Amino acid sequence: MFELRPLSPAAIPAALAKAERYRLLNEPGEAESICLDILAIDATHQDALTTMLLAITDEFQGEGDAARSARAEAILPKLADEYARVYYGALIKERRARAYARHGRGPLAYDWGVEALHGFDRAMALRPAGNDDAVLRWNACVRLLTHLPEPAADRHEQAAITSE
Repeated sequence: MFELRPLSPAAIPAALAKAERYRLLNEPGEAESICLDILAIDATHQDALTTMLLAITDEFQGEGDAARSARAEAILPKLADEYARVYYGALIKERRARAYARHGRGPLAYDWGVEALHGFDRAMALRPAGNDDAVLRWNACVRLLTHLPEPAADRHEQAAITSE
């Protein structure tokens, strides 16, 4: 059997840049593989953890995403600060909403979008000064929700009650 070869610590910055490039090329599996190599020598490398989480969510397809979502969510406790954990947790939900929306699954997309909004709201309360990433994601989610069919009245009322 073949064995993995370790990455040298000095190569981490270039490897991380390659992982980001692979994400841009829509090759999330390659990006995740690189992140695994980085994490094999530095298990707490924050940029590698977040890049891997994003690469996993790049693979959301709107069907069968529970396992992918669980893998992404397993990374959250490894993130160093509470803001990052809350923000990326909400981002996972937003990306699930978008995947469902792409595949015509409006009610599920709506539910995940509302869950994402709750998370981004919590992230806004924790955000560092000058960091409006959660605001940008909130606004993107609101725009997504405006393009989805309105949920049934009882579902809409229930969503309003849980957001209070």
